[in-house]
Amino acid sequence: MPPSVPNGFDPLKNGQEGVASAEETGGGDVHSEFNGAERRFLLRAAHAAIESALGGQIVPDADPTASFFRLSEKRGVFTTIYWKGNLRGCVGHILPSAPLLQTVMETAQAAAFHDPRFSPLTREELPHITISLSILSALEPIQPEQIEIGRHGLLISLGMNRGLLLPQVPAEHGWERLTFLEQTCRKAGLPGDAWKKGATIHAFTAEVFGDEDVE
Repeated sequence: MPPSVPNGFDPLKNGQEGVASAEETGGGDVHSEFNGAERRFLLRAAHAAIESALGGQIVPDADPTASFFRLSEKRGVFTTIYWKGNLRGCVGHILPSAPLLQTVMETAQAAAFHDPRFSPLTREELPHITISLSILSALEPIQPEQIEIGRHGLLISLGMNRGLLLPQVPAEHGWERLTFLEQTCRKAGLPGDAWKKGATIHAFTAEVFGDEDVE
């Protein structure tokens, strides 16, 4: 069953480690880790997972050039759904808890049917959706001065509060490093200067690709 994850989900408060929702999932200035066959298969699997929940197809066979080793690695993933170019749902796992393929399918179904900002996706909408995947690197502690806008996403934690913003968010909004830190603190429900007052800062990168990248 896909996780039901509300906007602003706090994994520590809700007892389900590493799950969150996000506003967007573009960007992430990193080298390509996944080849075209792997990208195509993961995106097809995301679509198939959504369709199967509506009584449609099962997961397709992988392209023979796709690496099952990489698809079986445990990775954090965000899946974003667009309907006619507009955001229609976005859900992700921050921390790696299951194989990549399984996580893509779970987050695809969750984004389609369990993002509380939207009504569940309908069969009539299926022909008009596109999907984008953001595959996260491992979380690493980082000093504020080391943060690179457009490359790093942030996870800021203090006590039971956690907030995450993906790498593209500051670039799209034109934020500098200080604003990025403040906004991530606020996403966690913390004062904007909490990063200077004991909050823990972790960074990650994301490889982002969507349907438009593999056609």
